[in-house]
Amino acid sequence: MRRRKEEEWQELILELVDRHWKWLVVLVWLGFCASFMITKWSDIHFFNLADTDDNMRMMQVRGLLQGQGWYDLRQHHLNAPIGANIHWSRLVDLPLAGLILLLRPFLGGAEAERWAVTIAPMLPYLLLLFSLALIVRRLVDCRAYPLAFLGLFFAGSTNGMFMPTRIDHHGWQLALLALCVAAIADPKKLRGGLLLGIGTALSLTIGLEMLIYLAIAASVTVLLWVADAADRDRLRAYAVALGGGTAIAFLLFASNDNRNVVCDALSPVWLSDAALGGAILFGLSLLSPGGWKQRLMLALGAGAVIAAFHGLMWPYCLTRLEGVSPQVEQLWLSHVREARPIYRHGWRIASLVVALPITGTIGWGLLAWWKRSDRDLLGRILGAGLPGVVAALLLLWQTRTGPAAQMLATVGAAAILWHLVPRTWNAKQSFVRVAGTLALVVIGGGALLPLVLRYFPEPVANADGLAIRRANYLCNSFWAYKPVAALPKGVVFTFIDFGPRLITATHHDSIAGPYHRNGEQIADVMTAFRGSADQAHSLIAKYRSNYLLVCPNSSTTTIFRAEAPKGFYQQLAHNQVPSWLTPIDLGKDSPFRMWRVVK
Repeated sequence: MRRRKEEEWQELILELVDRHWKWLVVLVWLGFCASFMITKWSDIHFFNLADTDDNMRMMQVRGLLQGQGWYDLRQHHLNAPIGANIHWSRLVDLPLAGLILLLRPFLGGAEAERWAVTIAPMLPYLLLLFSLALIVRRLVDCRAYPLAFLGLFFAGSTNGMFMPTRIDHHGWQLALLALCVAAIADPKKLRGGLLLGIGTALSLTIGLEMLIYLAIAASVTVLLWVADAADRDRLRAYAVALGGGTAIAFLLFASNDNRNVVCDALSPVWLSDAALGGAILFGLSLLSPGGWKQRLMLALGAGAVIAAFHGLMWPYCLTRLEGVSPQVEQLWLSHVREARPIYRHGWRIASLVVALPITGTIGWGLLAWWKRSDRDLLGRILGAGLPGVVAALLLLWQTRTGPAAQMLATVGAAAILWHLVPRTWNAKQSFVRVAGTLALVVIGGGALLPLVLRYFPEPVANADGLAIRRANYLCNSFWAYKPVAALPKGVVFTFIDFGPRLITATHHDSIAGPYHRNGEQIADVMTAFRGSADQAHSLIAKYRSNYLLVCPNSSTTTIFRAEAPKGFYQQLAHNQVPSWLTPIDLGKDSPFRMWRVVK
């Protein structure tokens, strides 16, 4: 009798989970948002935009609200009067600008910005949760989606992109990637094709970081049609939405600079590729010969035509899309941590990043095996699982694929839990029921390593490590810039990574930020701190700089100490200050050192 009541309760709960799934997703989103706000409350309170891109996004939004042209995305507070060429689009600016305009009459300008940077990053998280729920409902079971949220709770790399003050575009791109995978998983072919095309166009509008996964999604759509001619509706809808959506997005959002032939943003390069690809795929959907071999040959021919077009028309877009010079690569880009493979990071960080993707990859494989008898479902599982598996493998190339790998791995983790937990829960021995279920939830949910690592405290950093950590924190704090902001407005020559924060927290202008299109400015700044004092004087004068600002012991200084031990920065660090600089007193507690440039 007791067993029957347990089963009845289980069925009732599962029925409610299925029937009211949309409301449950919203409640989970609100719970995550509350957790995020508690975690980041200090950053919210002190308006701490920790990442350079977050500061730059804030300045782009401010420029828009202050009357800067819609298609003018140059940051005129850097490298004035020309401005820094920023390759972004206005699409991600819209929710931030809208929130500021909505809140400003009630809270004032500063508080409106504070709450805008709090709320805006969490908006795409709702889209991500709905998309993951749809993927699990369509591929695993309509009641299994909460298990994906359990895995997401331990996806630190993913969640970090949606935290308050993280206003850069990566959260929106992850959410759109999840939407694209949900479209692949959609059994309704027409709807799935339309959503995939729209999601692809919007993602391309924001940036090209997801280009590999979008190309995989396009290939999957074609292969589903090759396997089954009935998928021509999906292919046709995708082709129309891709071509038309990308064209509309280009007209509405491509900046003045992005209307040139550039490789690193939605430009005539990728617009022409999308238009040609959409037209060819639409033609294939109309032909749809009966035999899969004929469809495969047509698909291969279409791929060859598109590849040949891209290679012949845009040969300079076949290598690294950033197009930086060897000098900029050596001086700057080679030192960017997120561009390094996962195995070049510490074992603790690497373990936390890869644990969930490994579990998810196993889960995707098991799900395909369990559903192998349903041909249509199997095709959608393989297609939806491929981007996540590729993201996990790409960790061996760059750590920046971690958020996508973790996000998509939650579906595989949910599949493991949904199929294996009932086997332990229904065991006769109570120990097996409790211990086995708990073990599966911990392992399948990606919680094992985070829990285990709590019992292995991080080694205490040495004096240098503590100094670097302290300098990085203090030199990003809002209060540290107050005495700098009190000085008469001028051009401040400072480290690349401090340029965006400086122009956000003060009224000053600067030279450059970590944005690859501005290679000359990046090379000049990095060279100035590495070379002689005379060379630094020449480069600082080139940009009519009024001030020089450094943050001793910050991460950037480790590059100068290691690679230019006799360079200009090291001279300043040892108080070998040239006569064309006069010191500025910022207060005894300031983490900065600052000088006025004597012309």
